[in-house]
Amino acid sequence: MTTSTIEHTLPAGHDRAGEILTDEALQFVAELHRRFGPRRDELLGEREQNRRRAAETGTLDFLPETREIRESEWTVAPAPPALQDRRVEMTGPTSPAKMAINALNSGAKVWLADLEDALSPTWYNQVDGVLNLRDAALGTLEHTSPDGKRYTLRQDAPLAVVVTRPRGWHLPEYNVTVDGRTGIGSLVDFGLHFFHTAQLLLANGHGPYYYLPKMESYLEARLWNEVFTFAEEYLGIDHGTVRATVLIETIPAAFQMEEILWELREHASGLNAGRWDYLFSIIKYFRDAGEKFVLADRSTITMTAPLMRAYTELLVKTCHRRGAFAMGGMAAFIPNRREPEITEAAIEKVRADKTREAEDGFDGSWVAHPDLVPVCREVFDGVLGEKPNQVDRLREEVQVSAEQLLDVASAGRVSTQKELAANLYVAIRYTAVWLSGNGAVAIHNLMEDAATAEISRSQVWQQIQNGVVYEDTGSMATRELVGEILEQQKEVLRGEIDAESFEKYFEPAARLVAELVLDEEYVDFLTLPAYEVLEER
Repeated sequence: MTTSTIEHTLPAGHDRAGEILTDEALQFVAELHRRFGPRRDELLGEREQNRRRAAETGTLDFLPETREIRESEWTVAPAPPALQDRRVEMTGPTSPAKMAINALNSGAKVWLADLEDALSPTWYNQVDGVLNLRDAALGTLEHTSPDGKRYTLRQDAPLAVVVTRPRGWHLPEYNVTVDGRTGIGSLVDFGLHFFHTAQLLLANGHGPYYYLPKMESYLEARLWNEVFTFAEEYLGIDHGTVRATVLIETIPAAFQMEEILWELREHASGLNAGRWDYLFSIIKYFRDAGEKFVLADRSTITMTAPLMRAYTELLVKTCHRRGAFAMGGMAAFIPNRREPEITEAAIEKVRADKTREAEDGFDGSWVAHPDLVPVCREVFDGVLGEKPNQVDRLREEVQVSAEQLLDVASAGRVSTQKELAANLYVAIRYTAVWLSGNGAVAIHNLMEDAATAEISRSQVWQQIQNGVVYEDTGSMATRELVGEILEQQKEVLRGEIDAESFEKYFEPAARLVAELVLDEEYVDFLTLPAYEVLEER
């Protein structure tokens, strides 16, 4: 085994970080970087080449070179017992410990333990998140709040099965360097988590299970498969022990669902329909392909739009044909226990959303709040009954074309200045709280993560580039108008936030959002420049 040079910093204020940042764990992380980092860099370079070709032609299609995979008969490896029933999945950050405990105790079948979009990637948060997952696997995770309230793992009912989401291929980790090169967030997250928990999870009757975000091609899935195979060999674990569910949250991945499952077939568990990131990806991928791809106000786009129906029905059909699970999207509504009317409205929206998914053939779905677990469970219980899933429902009647997947007009064409203001408000507010170290943010009774800020700022950029005329005011989207509305929303936020926090977090967030929406050049991920600001603090 090649010896590599790996350097790291300790997160300030964390007195247990050394339990995770051990020499042995870091050497494993270094091996991952040496073996797989160069190929990851190549694949990121290919992303932009592929995007430019799609923008120039104004289309995407199913790949001719992989037709045989799509037309031949094969299935993924059978799911382990712990993942057979996924009817309710709770999503949430792995840090702080209180939120991790609440998710594990929620009554959900699965907890999507998030080291990605719902977690602001401070080095403290990333290390603390892995530590919490290690402690959870040991059964020792607990937390005492400043007011003396103690949180512990419940003993009276099963805990949620942990499925961990590392960061995407594109995100760096500045606090780790390998052979003088900046660390790769996904490999740091996976490496530390796998090294410390894989054997513990297996002893608990579960295993090292993962959600894989932001992929754009089957070649990226192939790379993850190689990572898993090496990791299993490194720790002496049986091949195929790792299981992965892939988020189909980019438009190119929607055209490669079968190929992605094929590449991961010995490690695959299923696919998930990541809604907001998917819409964000459409804007990003076709940002310079003309007004044909201008998205309507995001608040008006529902999962019943033909564009979204094509995407989700193809996902269910693909998964079930290949023996994999189809997982629905997140219900972001947050019940407010102090306001019964808001809670009732939230529950009804969630029930309608989950009913559509269950009836479409999904095997389970996500919620963002423990109070919504019973709602989602009730809906899926009504469809599944005693069955753990409905993988046997093949949806053979579904036929989806490339044109249907790209039919942006089917989602509507209405753009309003009211929504422009809402987008800028949300983008600034989320980014500010993210800079403060929190990646899961409650805004207007919705639990938002990075995907919301991404689609909000991308939509504004797209409207400026295409000179969209707002239906409610007759004004055209220009840099001048957007700059004015941004300042107005900044002042709205100033009135809602204490002066110290506003200056420390909201001012830099507003500057960053202004740069992203007003610049001629589009920045692929808000979290990349935001991470630089975060690390400067």
